[in-house]
Amino acid sequence: MKFSEYKYERPDLDQAKAEFYGYIDAIKKADSYETVKENLDKLQALQNDLMTLQELVGIRASIDSRDEFYEAEQAFWDEHSPIVTEWFTDFYRAILNSSYLDQLKEDLPGTFFKLAENSLKSFDPKVIELIQEENRLVTEYNRLIASAEIEYKGKTYNLPGLGKFAQDPDRQVRKEVAALNSKFFADNQAKIDEIYDRMVKVRDKIAKDLGFKDFVELGYVRMDRLDYNRRDVETYRQEILKHVVPLDQELYARQAKRLGLDALKSYDLPLEFKEGNATPVGTSDEILANGVKMYHEMSPETGEFIDFMVDHELLDLVTKPGKQGGGYCTYIPGYQSPFIFSNFNGTSGDVDVLTHEAGHAFQVYSSRWIQSPECVWPTFESCEIHSMSMEFFAYPWMKDFFQDQEQKYKYSHLMGTVTFLPYGVLVDHFQHEVYEHPEMTPAERRATWRRLEKQYNPWKDFDGDEFLEAGGFWFRQGHIFSSPFYYIDYTLAQVCALQFWKRQVIDHDPKAWEDYLAICRAGGTLSFRQIVEKANLKSPFEKGNLEGLVNTIRDYLAAIPESDLV
Repeated sequence: MKFSEYKYERPDLDQAKAEFYGYIDAIKKADSYETVKENLDKLQALQNDLMTLQELVGIRASIDSRDEFYEAEQAFWDEHSPIVTEWFTDFYRAILNSSYLDQLKEDLPGTFFKLAENSLKSFDPKVIELIQEENRLVTEYNRLIASAEIEYKGKTYNLPGLGKFAQDPDRQVRKEVAALNSKFFADNQAKIDEIYDRMVKVRDKIAKDLGFKDFVELGYVRMDRLDYNRRDVETYRQEILKHVVPLDQELYARQAKRLGLDALKSYDLPLEFKEGNATPVGTSDEILANGVKMYHEMSPETGEFIDFMVDHELLDLVTKPGKQGGGYCTYIPGYQSPFIFSNFNGTSGDVDVLTHEAGHAFQVYSSRWIQSPECVWPTFESCEIHSMSMEFFAYPWMKDFFQDQEQKYKYSHLMGTVTFLPYGVLVDHFQHEVYEHPEMTPAERRATWRRLEKQYNPWKDFDGDEFLEAGGFWFRQGHIFSSPFYYIDYTLAQVCALQFWKRQVIDHDPKAWEDYLAICRAGGTLSFRQIVEKANLKSPFEKGNLEGLVNTIRDYLAAIPESDLV
């Protein structure tokens, strides 16, 4: 069955609720463990059915935000998903209060119970209306961003489509496109400010109505940070400032020299090489064909996976009008199908999709054996280990995609990982400030961003762009709006992925791939620290763990001669 044939029909939620609570009641009244397990299995099957329908709506609405049917269905789920969440919390309460809890703990993953506890902490029927409002605001922001139609040189682009010009070798083109991008957000500043101000206030109220000090506390629970806290993150931030920011400043100074510029402006940062960044060779179909070849040669497991994705048409890769921006991987449980969404735009990012998002998809494909829907995926920061590590495991095949630009791509990719780290921490630090001070005005939030931006990204010179100088860059970071606190996860995972890079490229460790496969199969049955341990990696939260890794990256990049980077 192809993805287009996957059936969506709006569920009868009254009927589903009666069935769901029938299973809960049977679990509560069970006089044997066999009865508990039988009804648990049926309940989890119904969970998967509901999640399947919601995922199909989300995917199809993002493929074409102008589709009126799926726009209406998205509104339906925005309204009703908090109600379904209440059913799930009642289910978790029944499990945690079951007299057969000890036997359940032998059958279900340990993380299931921690996730269930977090679900109970983060939800109460009294906040349903507030969560519905939060969902509506996220949809409003996404639609506003997807509505962008920007004229440039006689053609109309959405924001992702315009992105390919950011790496143009012509500095004037880069400057013009940066100004057009900035103008879109500046023109919509009042609306975005209003949306986010309402988001902050509704999230703060949700947190306080649930008994939390602030939304930061609730945010950590929502993100299911099972084994680390604010203090661990603060330690990690300092390590990034101490070890990574200085390396990035060195790399940008080298870039300026390579480009023949006295100093880099913000619109120069995406262009790393004077004659242009490495770009993949071939059409979108040819890039995908190279991806299929790569995964067949990488391992039997990845070969089977990519055939499944292609045969079932589970990749929507090319940008087009009305399509939402960005890229993602999700999972459709009723069909045991990962799905990859992206916006190919002719840059190296097109290849990154086939490694990064495919890393997510390969992990969830590998962990389909897990019956509990809560544990098929790991928690967010662990998910990103699989995706970012796959980018490095794909290095031996980059010549197929980039031909004589292979070395440029690898330099750019590795540099990009370490220059991203401070930005990722900045996004997280900013959100801590925002939700610790929900009373801030929109102008104060922008000023806060700019203050932190100068700390974590001191190399950014916006060349007189008033909107960005006033702290507006974060408007384009969709995670801040739709997935609060989901961003530092990328950086934590990147530090882990870089350790896989070192083991594979520098140390030639034959166990690296074996360890990677092991954590893919484990899915969400382990917490972040447990996954790091299972993969034989070092924790990002321990002081000193970054220093040696950063020095290895510095030496590796320094050893690549400029003659290879033309």
